[in-house]
Amino acid sequence: MEKQETDKRVFYSSLFKLVLPIAVQNLISTAVNSADVIMVGAVGQDALSAVSLANQVQFILSLVYSGVASGATMLSAQYWGKNDTKTIEKIMGIALRFSVGVSAIFFVLACFFPRYVMMVFTNEPTLIEGGMNYLRILGVSYLLMGISQVYLCIMRSIERVVFSMCTFGSALILNILLNAVFIFGLFGMPAMGIAGAALATVIARGVELGICLVDAARFKTVRLRISAVFEKNKVLFQDYLKYALPAFGNEVVWGVAFSMYSVIMGHLGSDMVAANSVVVVARNLGTVVCFGIANGGAIYLGKLIGDRRMEAARKDASRLCHVTFVSGILGGILVLLVRPLMMNLVELTPKAAGYLTVMLLINSYYVLGQAMNTTVICGVFRSGGDSRYGFICDLIDMWGFSVPLGFISAFVLKLPPMWVYFIICLDEFVKMPFIYKHYKSYKWLKNITRDM
Repeated sequence: MEKQETDKRVFYSSLFKLVLPIAVQNLISTAVNSADVIMVGAVGQDALSAVSLANQVQFILSLVYSGVASGATMLSAQYWGKNDTKTIEKIMGIALRFSVGVSAIFFVLACFFPRYVMMVFTNEPTLIEGGMNYLRILGVSYLLMGISQVYLCIMRSIERVVFSMCTFGSALILNILLNAVFIFGLFGMPAMGIAGAALATVIARGVELGICLVDAARFKTVRLRISAVFEKNKVLFQDYLKYALPAFGNEVVWGVAFSMYSVIMGHLGSDMVAANSVVVVARNLGTVVCFGIANGGAIYLGKLIGDRRMEAARKDASRLCHVTFVSGILGGILVLLVRPLMMNLVELTPKAAGYLTVMLLINSYYVLGQAMNTTVICGVFRSGGDSRYGFICDLIDMWGFSVPLGFISAFVLKLPPMWVYFIICLDEFVKMPFIYKHYKSYKWLKNITRDM
């Protein structure tokens, strides 16, 4: 009994040290998004809707980064438990190849073909024009993020979560300050509107990359080596593909499906788009701790598995789920508590405000499902290298159920917008029983390291 209590204390203490910085980082990110909504919303509802739709491009790209990073995290955390830092450097090089390559594609699309990108999300000319002005500038930041996101991911994998938090947080706080300067024309600068928000993001991401490069020149435990990007290691590359591609596919399947939700709402009118851009802020607030638990749990459990402490990993995975359940309930309560703040966050039309009220109620329970599934899929399963099951689950759930049903309910049955929103928010609960069954099989609990 005494040993069990000691194990619990070690688990909660270790998890807290990992989760707190990640949760703070998520909170800062949410605060920046909130500030964006407030500042861009002050320009006008059409500007808010245009930026919300244009940001779906970055949302998809961020999910690509997440997929690339997930493969790196799965391997790096276990090799960290094995104390093999040279292999972690090689993993970073492989991840950079994918990240920079995809970033370049998104850069070209955003900067040179913004009209066609916006036409995917909406058919309203005002929103297309506003989004084009935003994307032409914002696209430059994609190239910068391609490097910084991988570096920060690897640093988190080796438990340098405080450094990652400070770097990411500094860039985002700078983003808020520059938003105010460029959007409204403070300190003698011209008022640029939504183009100013894009410019602020580019500068902030440039600073973030600068901090990463300075740190890379000083940090010797795991080094950022350009040669590792071009280094050939067939076995490790195949391992990375084996674990990263399903995670990459999972994030893209999930992210593009969420973008399809935006496409559906974008064709239901700017009131629906504006309300959704505000409710996303509330949902992010409700899940900052939950997603921190998922990310921190993947690192913590991966390290245990890499150290071949399988029974400890199994017990701590169960504890991780219990913590997530409690945080998910608290997150749902928080969504309800911030309702008055969300209603006054930006100036909305009466119809958009009515939509927002219902959407907040739906999200008060949706965050619990999202929290549990994210922790199990992205935290528990991936700690043992099992990224394939989550990919298959989301592929069937979102593309076989939620997206088709969303389009049918909106454009065939022509249901009221709030019924459409309710239907597309069923996705997390449809897949939950299947995820629980796979979790209890413990097929995900595997050591995936090699003697390199």
